[in-house]
Amino acid sequence: MNKPHTLTRREFGRCTLAGAVATAFPTIIPSSALGLAGTTAPSNRVVVGCIGVGDRGGYLLETMLQQKNAQVVAVCDVKKDRREKALAMVNDYYGNRDCADYLEHEHITGREDIDACVIASCDHWHALHSLAATKAGKGVYCEKPLSVSLEQNRALCAEVRRKKTVFQFGTQQRSDAKFLQACELVRNRRIGDLKAINVWSPASSSGGSLEQVPVPGNLDYERWLGPAPFTPYTKDRDSNAWWWFIEDYALGFIAGWGIHPLDIALWGAGALMHTSVIVEGTGVFPKEGLCNTATSWKITLRYSGGLEIDYRSEPAPKEWVERYGLTDSHGTAFEGTDGWVAVNRNTISASDTGLLNDTLKEGEIHLYKSTHHIKNFVESVRDKKDPVSPIEEAVNGDALCHISDIAIRLKRPLQYDTVSECFINDEEANARLTRPIREPWGV
Repeated sequence: MNKPHTLTRREFGRCTLAGAVATAFPTIIPSSALGLAGTTAPSNRVVVGCIGVGDRGGYLLETMLQQKNAQVVAVCDVKKDRREKALAMVNDYYGNRDCADYLEHEHITGREDIDACVIASCDHWHALHSLAATKAGKGVYCEKPLSVSLEQNRALCAEVRRKKTVFQFGTQQRSDAKFLQACELVRNRRIGDLKAINVWSPASSSGGSLEQVPVPGNLDYERWLGPAPFTPYTKDRDSNAWWWFIEDYALGFIAGWGIHPLDIALWGAGALMHTSVIVEGTGVFPKEGLCNTATSWKITLRYSGGLEIDYRSEPAPKEWVERYGLTDSHGTAFEGTDGWVAVNRNTISASDTGLLNDTLKEGEIHLYKSTHHIKNFVESVRDKKDPVSPIEEAVNGDALCHISDIAIRLKRPLQYDTVSECFINDEEANARLTRPIREPWGV
């Protein structure tokens, strides 16, 4: 087991990344030795490092291990038990002891033999971890949502395109045939002109203890906080039951879950959602406890071209449930002049069931087809091509979550320009598109 020295923030600020990595790696295995970089070798695998290996990250790690054209060589997490569990999982799967485990993500992004990183850290770390990997020329699979500020999103997008790297957003519904079918029906006007989209998702939780307690020995709290404001540790602050719903680390489920059905709305609507939009709505925020993100919301987005989106937290309105037959906590329903089509992870339904047996013709719009999100990412890194959920779509989808959250916090209509990526004539709203980042971190 590789146990590198733990860098303090002050040490990190003084030293260079190259120096830190050199300390951890006296010998670097070039990717060409693994059959990459255009060479021929018995093994032509994409070499992967995983940053954040908790609940979701552990699932992604396990899925990555199943990819025959990929090899996981390193895992990273700020919690010791998670690192050790992930390390054992990888070594047991391959039947060796070749995987390394790290506390600091720099030891993964700095390794020259690693071609791609899977990012499943806390939301406030997503963009910075992705930026570090991208600047090192690595492909990135990043869990949703993309970040806690649009400024970070824009910086990441620019760097991905500057470095010409591969970026896959963790909106895995794009690799599900039901969602592809629904969006292709809409794009090819099988329901006529698209007029409205109804979207719903689970909401944030409230509660959480404010009791200050000692930091658990298993956790590097300073590294967990990272770019977020310093706050004394409180009971279970770092637990998945709570941090998702604390504004310092996330936007709550208005983004953490809502990005999924909103992303499908974006995929199905296409250019109709690339115009200026007026967003307004109401939300309920906890008044007590640790959590402070919206526990319910009702938001309307009106685009200049006439399209209107109604975005709700669960439960979906009774009339939606009766109309679409989707009883789960999430869904995307497209309403057109000639009918409707609705979809979630369990089913797809339509005003005319015959639509679901329709076959696209040659010359019609065929959207990017992926049958497996992780496999699509690995193949995209190998072939140096964009995946099904590229960086621009990640930024556009994440923006919907951010402007929705800002509108309900400011309690007034806001006009957002999707081209300039800012609110029109509203300094207060635009100030919320950025977020202070604690030193020494930055974009």
